[in-house]
Amino acid sequence: MTPMNAQQANGLAGDAFVAIWHDLAPEGLETFYQWHDREHMPERLAIPGFRRGRRYLRVEGDGQDYFNLYEVDTFQVLVGEAYLARLNAPTPWTKQALPYFRNVSRGLCRVAGSQGMGHGGMIATLRLSVAEARAESLQWFLLAEAFPALLGCVGVLSAHLGVTDAAGSGIKTVEQQARNNATEVPSWVLLIEGTSAERLRTACGTTLTTALLKERGAVDECIMGTYRLESMRRGIG
Repeated sequence: MTPMNAQQANGLAGDAFVAIWHDLAPEGLETFYQWHDREHMPERLAIPGFRRGRRYLRVEGDGQDYFNLYEVDTFQVLVGEAYLARLNAPTPWTKQALPYFRNVSRGLCRVAGSQGMGHGGMIATLRLSVAEARAESLQWFLLAEAFPALLGCVGVLSAHLGVTDAAGSGIKTVEQQARNNATEVPSWVLLIEGTSAERLRTACGTTLTTALLKERGAVDECIMGTYRLESMRRGIG
């Protein structure tokens, strides 16, 4: 198996994922937590093909305060009838919660590589824009060189690369309209899981610097934040 498509047993659960970053209006915090824990995550994880959902809170770095990750069997799940039906029929509680969302960034991603020994309570997320002509070489660098180097660092447990599908991510839905603000779509998403923010900062600060990523084909500045796990739920299927 080549580094371009290597995926280990302790990587992501499935071949695709939804990555969502957002802030919240302060007056909506209590509503958000009640809704997200009691209705929203159970609702999403009841959709066939949804394997695992996680919610994180930012502890350092750039980006929005919250990061949400949903791992699914295949990319088709994310553009399929069941998921779109939920997105286009929000519950009354969902309609109450979504207007509190701010600065939303959301990508439907195919897993291009997932390597590791397990999962940690902390995750570093990096959002990249990539020069099309250098996409293949950057992917090779990440999977063949950067990810093995990261996994050699103490406290780093897994590393994942997702490539966003722009068409799927751009599908207009009733839920998106209910948020009432523009949704940014990232190009590539890197997820590095580990045991502490300090260990992730040290590892990424050596292996995934902005200068090195630009040298390999990234464009503009990458957005990197480190998040602490708040909640995780598995699918019922």
